Amino acid sequence: MAAHMMRPKLMPVLADPAIRSVARLAVRAKAVLQIKTPVLRSNAMFGKDDLVDNLSRDLDRARGRRDALASEATTLTAQIAEIEARLSEEKKRRERERVLGEIEAIKTRIRQAAGAFAPVVDGLSRAIEQATAVVPEARELNSFLVSVATEIDSVLDPLLRELDQRADAVRAGQSVPDLPSSANEAPPVELPKDTDERLLRFPAWLSRDKEADKKETAEGPRSTAA
Repeated sequence: MAAHMMRPKLMPVLADPAIRSVARLAVRAKAVLQIKTPVLRSNAMFGKDDLVDNLSRDLDRARGRRDALASEATTLTAQIAEIEARLSEEKKRRERERVLGEIEAIKTRIRQAAGAFAPVVDGLSRAIEQATAVVPEARELNSFLVSVATEIDSVLDPLLRELDQRADAVRAGQSVPDLPSSANEAPPVELPKDTDERLLRFPAWLSRDKEADKKETAEGPRSTAA
């Protein structure tokens, strides 16, 4: 009995206020951690999902821009082809107009030259006719001039008709001759140096007189030298 009375009385651990306070803090911390852990996990997953969404949107925008550029490139290609076709057609049209203008200028020059040639031949023929009173052989030269004038007149009309036909072909777009733009200013005609190449043949008596004049001219210096 005495021994029993001497044993100290054991106090429960939680009876200490400090220990109880620590225990309460531990319980609260555990509860907070249990609540925060799902939130942190949710935030981490939400951050990953937000990055995927952003990248997906960027990809969609890039593809949209690519498709828009491809469509614009197709449109521009079609516009370029149309402009090139119109430019080519306009160049051809202007070339046709230029060639037609050149043909008309050639016809005008032919008519003007023929109109100027006829009075010259007529005046020369009248003068030669008067000369026949002194040189009867001049009638041959007069006949020669008339034949030349008649021949020229006979070939000018077909030439002008042929030019008209070529102009009609140009208007129809069938063919465009490679006509230089300097047709309005034709180079001067070079006469043949050799008399055998001349298209116009003078009467024989006139040619003989010319040859005699040449011989006399050539023999003159020789006689002087002798």
